[in-house]
Amino acid sequence: MSDPRLPSVGPGEIPPGATLLDVREDDEWVAGHAPDAVHLPMSQLAARLDEVPPGPVAVVCKVGGRSAQVTAFLVQRGHEAVNVSGGMLAWEAEGRPMTAEVPGPARVV
Repeated sequence: MSDPRLPSVGPGEIPPGATLLDVREDDEWVAGHAPDAVHLPMSQLAARLDEVPPGPVAVVCKVGGRSAQVTAFLVQRGHEAVNVSGGMLAWEAEGRPMTAEVPGPARVV
């Protein structure tokens, strides 16, 4: 169950100027991601915290669970962060642009 105190937005409600931070793992990223997203896997976040872009970030994963955890982690450390509810599955369902690092159509895995 999601925390009602956690700042969350849908894929179409990402704040203007926010960086989309994709916290999925490498295999998920290469299959399909938002064109302007920054990739920083959740499993590497603590060691690479200095790589979180400055300013507001909208955190996305596949369905919203991992990104909710990362959002809470970042907010606790003073970052301006919101969770993208529904994750990349909602992004894809809304027909938002996607790109892939492998041949073939971009897809969420």
